[in-house]
Amino acid sequence: MARFWLSYDLGLRGDYQPLYRWLDQVHAEECGDSVATFLSEESREAVAKPLKRIAKSGGRFYLIGKNQKGKFVGGFVAGRRIVPASWAGAAGNGVDAEEEG
Repeated sequence: MARFWLSYDLGLRGDYQPLYRWLDQVHAEECGDSVATFLSEESREAVAKPLKRIAKSGGRFYLIGKNQKGKFVGGFVAGRRIVPASWAGAAGNGVDAEEEG
């Protein structure tokens, strides 16, 4: 058995019921807002297949777990990274303090 972590985002109007049904079937545990963990004997690639079907109408799923070679990997199985991140610039890094106007 291997442990997996799933971060999911279907947006405010997303259909969460198929995802919640799947999470219940795999006996997932809640890990905070939009994050779950569960155990599976399948590889990361096999776990990703139903998630891709669930996300076909939009949404993002980031899955961390062991791949077929037994190595822990993480990546998007549906959707992609939002660039820039919502926190970009919050620390003031690279922001010029002087403005012209």
